[in-house]
Amino acid sequence: MWLQVNPRSPVPVYQQVVDGVKAAVAKGLLQPGERLPSVRELATEMTINHNTIAKAYQELERERVIEVVRGRGTFIALQPSVPNREERMLSMREEMRRLLVEAHHLHLSSDDVLQMFVQVVEEWRSQTGGVAGDQSGRNRQSDQTV
Repeated sequence: MWLQVNPRSPVPVYQQVVDGVKAAVAKGLLQPGERLPSVRELATEMTINHNTIAKAYQELERERVIEVVRGRGTFIALQPSVPNREERMLSMREEMRRLLVEAHHLHLSSDDVLQMFVQVVEEWRSQTGGVAGDQSGRNRQSDQTV
C-alpha cells in the first residue's frame, strides 16, 4: 500500500496520514483527480479509528491537497493551490534553521549540509522520475526569496 503509519512514532497518526498522502502526490503515486478511499474504507483497511482518518482528510482539504465532492467521494485536487504560501515558506525556513543547528551539533560543515541536501534531492528525483517537486511554471523569482 502507498500509505504506511507507525503507531509507535512520536508523530500523531493523523499527521502521518497527511504527510503520507502529500508525499504520494509529490512522488506521483497519486494523480490529480484520482479518487481516494472513503474515510471508513481507509480506516478499515489500515485498522485506524475513522475519526483519525477524518481529521487527516480535513487537514488535507484545508491545505487544498484533496477535494471532497459530496455524494461522489474524495479526490486528489486537480490544481492544488497553496493556502498561506508565505506563512508556510517561513515555516520551511525555520525548519531549515533547526536542521542547521542539528548539523552544527553533529560537527557538519556547511558544505557537508549542502552536499547532503543535493543527495536527497537527487534521490527524490530518481524516485519520482525527475518530475515531482520541480513544479515547472512556478514563479522563479519567489524561489530566490527563500
